[in-house]
Amino acid sequence: MEDPEGRARGEGWERSLIERFARDVLRERRRNRRWGIFFKLAFLAVAVSALLVVAGVWEWSDLPVRPDRHTALIDFNGVISSDGPVSAEGLVGALQDAFKDKRTAGVILRVNSPGGSPVQAGIVYDEILRQRQLHPKIPLYAVVEDLGASGAYYVAAAADQIYVDKASLVGSIGVLIDGFGFVGTIDKLGVERRLITAGSHKGFLDSFKPVSPQELAHAKGMLSEIHAQFIAAVRQGRGARLKPEADVFNGLVWSGASSIELGLADGLGSLESVARDVIKAEYVVDFSHHEGLLDRFAKTVGASIGNALPALLGTNSGSWRLR
Repeated sequence: MEDPEGRARGEGWERSLIERFARDVLRERRRNRRWGIFFKLAFLAVAVSALLVVAGVWEWSDLPVRPDRHTALIDFNGVISSDGPVSAEGLVGALQDAFKDKRTAGVILRVNSPGGSPVQAGIVYDEILRQRQLHPKIPLYAVVEDLGASGAYYVAAAADQIYVDKASLVGSIGVLIDGFGFVGTIDKLGVERRLITAGSHKGFLDSFKPVSPQELAHAKGMLSEIHAQFIAAVRQGRGARLKPEADVFNGLVWSGASSIELGLADGLGSLESVARDVIKAEYVVDFSHHEGLLDRFAKTVGASIGNALPALLGTNSGSWRLR
């Protein structure tokens, strides 16, 4: 007697095998079709190029060919900080890549920045000096566009030479701590301030209490120390080019034209002119490390959380930066 269930199982197995075979055939046809389209397009591109050459419209020599020597470009655009789009990590990595490349004839650091973290600026400054010692035949020039001030000038001072536009803003060799005081505000609002610390000065520069003379003196001492480090770096980098009679360490900025007269810069120039006339390698290759959208989003979220925590925990709101 015939078993209906067994027959159904057998037919199901055969159907499954046929369906699998059909899927494999379709997949193979799609793969062959894609390769066929690729080879047809490639053949068409070669045929069109050959026709243009025969017609005299285009020559093979018109194809872009990377020369044996190039100028390496590194962009320093924006405020330098550990968690921003411009950081010591990114600039140091770009410097190492640029100097390591065997075709690099010279490096240009294109500056357009108001400064930022003294720590980040100092790290980049030291790395520039290190790379210049490792590769003495490869010069590094800083080209200031709109703004090269504070921590940005700190970094630029490590370059062999600094070029500016006559209208660039250059200098601002100083340090500051900034914040806000809300001592009277919370009294008017009827808010009770609760700050519990271990350590008599743990609430240093807290926005909701008056600044004591002792804390103010300590803050000024820190600023003076960092300012002295800034001045020493500029003197080391600029050397005898600084005019001895000029007071350039007072935090002021100067035009590019005036900065040349004061010895803060060496001459007028742009990325193109320095690459062409100074380095003698007009072909420019960008070695800047550009953040992706996901990296930038992660840093932004992290920075937002980091900025929110002090407010939630009641810690001070002051920050320090070169300016």
